[in-house]
Amino acid sequence: MKVLELLDELDEIIEVASSVPVVRKVMVDPNEITEIVKEIRLELPDEIQQAQWIKNERTRILDEAKAEYESILEEARQKAEQMVEQDEITIKAKQRADEILRIARENSQVMKMSILDYTDSMLYNLQEKIDQLYGVYFTDMYDELQGTFEKINANIDASRGEVKEQIYKTQMEKAE
Repeated sequence: MKVLELLDELDEIIEVASSVPVVRKVMVDPNEITEIVKEIRLELPDEIQQAQWIKNERTRILDEAKAEYESILEEARQKAEQMVEQDEITIKAKQRADEILRIARENSQVMKMSILDYTDSMLYNLQEKIDQLYGVYFTDMYDELQGTFEKINANIDASRGEVKEQIYKTQMEKAE
């Protein structure tokens, strides 16, 4: 690259130039420096264009490579999904899962029917027990209650008989 060579030449001129003591300055031939700067300016556009082209080309190549990479990756992903879907193990696993679900539904239905049958049986037994208790206790209570009412009526009749007898005696005493 010609620009770099020219810059190296400027460095060399500065190194070999005579220096002014204490101020750290060097004396150079202005014509010589001006001539090198002109050459740099002439060379620079081509070098910059070439560098820009290289940079643009590098970016383009990287973008193409990235796009190709993503395309290959997507294609591989789709192919893998397709292979998994078509794989015999996947197909058998899906069939087995469907079979397990079917059996689970059947078992659930059987269990539900068993629970309902058991519940109905328990309610039937309870109903029979209540009918038995009704028959035993209600009949006994009814008989006892009927006996109590009969005793009460008998007592009332006896009491009325005594009251009538007292009324009769009182009327008889009045008549004497």
